[in-house]
Amino acid sequence: MKIIKKINEMQTMALGFRRQGKSVGFVPTMGALHAGHLSLIRRARTDNDIVVVSIFINPAQFGRGEDYKRYPRKLRQDYQLCKKAGVDFIFCPSPSSMYTQDYQTYVEVVRLSGPLCGRFRPGHFRGVATVVAKLFHIVEPTIAYFGLKDAQQALVVDRMMQDLNFPVRIKVLPIAREKDLLAMSSRNAYLNARQRKEAAILPEALLLAYKLVKQGERNASVVIRKMRGLIRRAKDAKVQYISIVDAKKLKQQKKIKGRILVALAVWFGKTRLIDNMLLSA
Repeated sequence: MKIIKKINEMQTMALGFRRQGKSVGFVPTMGALHAGHLSLIRRARTDNDIVVVSIFINPAQFGRGEDYKRYPRKLRQDYQLCKKAGVDFIFCPSPSSMYTQDYQTYVEVVRLSGPLCGRFRPGHFRGVATVVAKLFHIVEPTIAYFGLKDAQQALVVDRMMQDLNFPVRIKVLPIAREKDLLAMSSRNAYLNARQRKEAAILPEALLLAYKLVKQGERNASVVIRKMRGLIRRAKDAKVQYISIVDAKKLKQQKKIKGRILVALAVWFGKTRLIDNMLLSA
């Protein structure tokens, strides 16, 4: 496994892979790797000749007052996990090399960036789309792998890829969960013991939505109200949003029909957790 920190070096390697006709599986991350990331890496290893993992905490997707400075940084542990998982190259650029002092160019996927998390994190998905576009140009992957936990992010990236004609395939893999079904996230490390226990209410609320829909409930506001009531049983939980939207365009649904995404964001103290579930009605 080789660690690459310079953009031009990674681009040179990528050009070499292309000339050799080798497929490149790419897993973009912000580090603090967990089993969810490793599931993406394993799939990339199975599908491709070369596996590249990027570790870059992207300042452009953090808003004012968010957790950029305290976001978990565990490079040594990440390197060890990547090596054990069979990663060939880690691309680990510096913020100053990715965003020079006079940096001016951003990518924005307008409609898909607006709802759900976009309502509460203005500029977040512009930062995501921009860094992913840059990484695609640098790494030149054949297939890029994302997790369904960040469902809106995956849709934004896929739309950007189509609109800007990137020759990259996107694979979105299922959410990796803990034993109590809490979605794996690097931010789970922020939770204290009580908050971590209470956070299990989130997958429980999604399962409640699943049961209600399967039992025939089609009024989205009823499902959301019952989910909110369940989550309120956790003393530290503060709901930011619960939404039921069309799974492709993220349009708010009043009547549940077709393929939908039930998505939520909930604060536990100073920690914001997201989760979701895809359903068909």
